[in-house]
Amino acid sequence: MTIEFYQANAEAFFNDTVGVDMHSLYQPFVAALPAKACILDAGCGSGRDSKAFLDMGFNVEAFDASSEMVQRASAHTGLSVSLCSFTDFDKPTHFDAIWACASLLHVDENELPAAISALINSLKYGGLFYMSFKYGNSQRVKDGRTFTDMNEDRFSSLISQFPELTIHQLWLTEDKRPNRNERWLNIIVMKNH
Repeated sequence: MTIEFYQANAEAFFNDTVGVDMHSLYQPFVAALPAKACILDAGCGSGRDSKAFLDMGFNVEAFDASSEMVQRASAHTGLSVSLCSFTDFDKPTHFDAIWACASLLHVDENELPAAISALINSLKYGGLFYMSFKYGNSQRVKDGRTFTDMNEDRFSSLISQFPELTIHQLWLTEDKRPNRNERWLNIIVMKNH
């Protein structure tokens, strides 16, 4: 259902998101990364964040589950963006960091642990993993997309399934897009030995 939404609305979504200034969200993430770190942009959408990280000098790989978004992200970034889902991605302990901005929120809450587990498998020990969810405590469908909202309690319950992860930082922000009044839960976790 969600992929079909992005297939049908890729151009509008690209245009609505590619120019949004996200630098205040990048800062806590990149500040803890080594120079030229290898970042995975998981569910990259328009490729906006991949391009920003490339421009900062990082090595970036990206994937998305929508072929229409992959096409646009590849053109925008110059990367060969992969077409795959969270659970299909398989590059064990390859990345210094993972960026999953507004992407895991489309995974059904019952499938979210498997998606996170697959991504963790691609993260090096000591690596950072950023994810963001719309702030709330339910799963819902809106405009043909599934949303798994997250608050502090729901995230604590989710993360308790992963003893190798510790919360590095957790904070709330307002939506960066104009004419939006939604709040977001931003999380950075670290993968421990």
